[in-house]
Amino acid sequence: MKNTLLYAIVFLIVSSCKSKDEKKSNDPLSFPNWELIADKLIERSDLKKGEKVILISQPGGFDPIVSLLSEKINNSGALYLGTFSVDSLKNPDYWQTDFIRKSNGKSKDELVEYLMEVDLGIMLPGANPTHTEYSAMQEVLKRNKGRTIHFHWAGAYDLAGNLLNTNNKISNYYQDVLLKTDYAELAKRQKIFENALRENLIKITTPLGTDIKFRIGNRPVTKQDGDASYRQEIYKNLIDREIELPPGAVRVAPIEETVQGTIAFPNSVWQGEKVEGLVMKFINGKIENLSANKGEDAVLEELKSAGEAGQYFREFALGFNPLLAIPEKDPWIPYYGYGAGVIRLSLGDNTELGGNVRGGYVRWNFFTDATVIVGDDLWVENGKLVK
Repeated sequence: MKNTLLYAIVFLIVSSCKSKDEKKSNDPLSFPNWELIADKLIERSDLKKGEKVILISQPGGFDPIVSLLSEKINNSGALYLGTFSVDSLKNPDYWQTDFIRKSNGKSKDELVEYLMEVDLGIMLPGANPTHTEYSAMQEVLKRNKGRTIHFHWAGAYDLAGNLLNTNNKISNYYQDVLLKTDYAELAKRQKIFENALRENLIKITTPLGTDIKFRIGNRPVTKQDGDASYRQEIYKNLIDREIELPPGAVRVAPIEETVQGTIAFPNSVWQGEKVEGLVMKFINGKIENLSANKGEDAVLEELKSAGEAGQYFREFALGFNPLLAIPEKDPWIPYYGYGAGVIRLSLGDNTELGGNVRGGYVRWNFFTDATVIVGDDLWVENGKLVK
């Protein structure tokens, strides 16, 4: 009798655990759901018959999606050319195709020429511009050829602008956003904002004392709406061809000479040192002077090492995706500040945006409590998108 009772208890415990595991695996939004992620990437790509596609990836956590994407790309009528590994020590056999093997040993310049036939590159997690294949594909884009999906699955920051490590919680969050975003509504709102920017003065203020104004004129406005279909008519600069998923931000390099005023930075880190009370004054887009209560020397050192690019305002970006908004509880900045109401006021080289500042240096600065007024219209109030 005792043995029977014991077996019954064990059976109930095992059944309960199995039931929970089955429920979790059948939950369409449990992470990772490779099938749904792959389907969404194919949907957003809107591949046409005969288009040639490569993948670039870091072997590891996202390997299962490679096989799914290769099959779905071919089923769409496009041509899967293979997957580049950015890790020379890890190169899965099933990633290798004739196209990939023939690229072995090519120099950067040779690889750029080789990739000129590629219509779409999907940059999977772990791949970044420091990797040769990724960088070569960017050079292809600069030649007004092709497009890429930047499926980073990274870009989480704390409120001081420090990059956070991507964990399962963040990954699940990004998957949820990827699958649930209303892409049509996002595109509609971003287009309305672009139209407002064209003819009006843009003014940004913050409680700490930021008060800066600028105009964009006819500068390109990149709308990261998640549409990775081929759209030659909208490609005005490099980042127009680099489609972000999850999507959300509108990005533009203001006309440099129109940038006037002050940026008061939240506490941040420069050259590994905490900086407090940093204020920069801009005249005609260039830093006129700066001061800080703490860490001023670190700021000056970073900007000096950046060269001429470190002296200039780079970019204004505003997030529009409500699913990427900063959480009320335990706040953090999701996905590069692409969430509704988050703005970036960046410094440095803005040539990829269509601007005139060169030099390579780029520094993103996040502001989560800004107010944005375009002409007479209030778009963001204290970090909340209201328009």
